[in-house]
Amino acid sequence: MATSKTNAVAEADAVLAALTPVVDGIAATLGSLCEVVLHDFRRPENSVVALAGTVTGRGVGGAMSEIGMGLLARGDEATDELNYITRTRDGTLVKSSTMLLRDSRGSVFGALCINLDITAVDQARALLGEITGATGTTEVPTTTFGDDIGSVVDAIVDTHQLRSHKQWSGLTRPERLELFRSLDERGVFAVRGAAQQIARRLGISRASAYNYLAGARTASAAPPPAPDTTHQDGAPA
Repeated sequence: MATSKTNAVAEADAVLAALTPVVDGIAATLGSLCEVVLHDFRRPENSVVALAGTVTGRGVGGAMSEIGMGLLARGDEATDELNYITRTRDGTLVKSSTMLLRDSRGSVFGALCINLDITAVDQARALLGEITGATGTTEVPTTTFGDDIGSVVDAIVDTHQLRSHKQWSGLTRPERLELFRSLDERGVFAVRGAAQQIARRLGISRASAYNYLAGARTASAAPPPAPDTTHQDGAPA
């Protein structure tokens, strides 16, 4: 078992090393509005092992984004995310593709991501829409990119609270469990120290955060209730 794990680590390291020069080549080919990022999912706090371009403002040693954390949470069941559009906190419109890296056993260990700044393209589309009368807008989700994983975790918590229109103190227990279930599904708790950071963000103790997480996981694992198969008189249907 130890030998197999050692081989998997060596294989992943070799693939990442081989792809590192490819990052520069792709970025140079696609131009100044392109950013290429190579991620090592084994260290989410510092997942960026190679980067070319400046679309999201990150550097080598930076953290994975919210999207990457969601893929991390799905583990080997995750699939490539291609041609999705998000908006950065500074308003840059980004078209991205995230292609997962797997070892010979099929285990996901990283990703190669391509981000294109399409802000100018979108502005041109809007202008042409006004000229032709074919207007229409689609809301684009905002994604936090940053070198600090803490800012990404904070943004996920804040976004969930904004969507619920309630602060922590106004949530019922089921709503609090739902918050922790959502955070767990998005890979937040794969980050070292995330529970303590979330506890501080919500104004609760770390012990309470772990209790809510345990409750959320227990509720998610519980089987659905059996259907009612009795008539009103109590006899089986």
